Amino acid sequence: STMFLVGLSGGIASGKSTVVAVLRELGCAVIDADVIAREVVQPHFKAYQQIVRYFGTEILLENGEINREALGNIIFSHPEKRQLLNSITHPEIQKEMLKQILKYFVLGYRYVILDIPLLFETNRLPKFMKYTVLVYCDPPTQLSRLMKRNGLSQAEAEARIASQLPLDEKRKLASYIIDNSGDRESTRRQVLRLHARLEDSLDFLWARLVVGTVVAGLGGLVYLLLRHFIS
Repeated sequence: STMFLVGLSGGIASGKSTVVAVLRELGCAVIDADVIAREVVQPHFKAYQQIVRYFGTEILLENGEINREALGNIIFSHPEKRQLLNSITHPEIQKEMLKQILKYFVLGYRYVILDIPLLFETNRLPKFMKYTVLVYCDPPTQLSRLMKRNGLSQAEAEARIASQLPLDEKRKLASYIIDNSGDRESTRRQVLRLHARLEDSLDFLWARLVVGTVVAGLGGLVYLLLRHFIS
């Protein structure tokens, strides 16, 4: 393996943010696809200009930024417009994620966690991950948390959950499961165990040795050339 990537995902209100918070406390490199998605649609970015061109200025706030709620309402009920939005934003998101992956690789991190909400809904992205992690909670807990968190009726919450691949289906696709149905301490213990397993992995070692050898070789070549010209 030339890169050690870990894909992290969950479902709406499954508690992924709780797991990410623990991973960050442990000093892990976490790249948040949602944060990047918000950044690439800021004014003056390429994706912003394309979105306004296709969806119109009615999706803009008074300050010129995109009204995410208004845009979300449009794509939630029109799958073809959701696909159009994805075709605009995904290439820009992936470019930024790649930049951050390379940064952490050079800094010497053993693994990089990619926090991608819809990781298991795609067929392509999981192929680039050495491991995938699902933050799971049982369906009744998920429904209850979503209703409480977003102030939704049961029907509204069920509709939001139904728009995603069920967590029980995602369980079959993940390398590791973090069960967040219980209390925070139980979840934290599971994250600590996962972190220990990933830290013990040597998959990343060979890639770093190769890069180190190349860098050392280039450094030696530069040194010899400098000696030649100076002398």
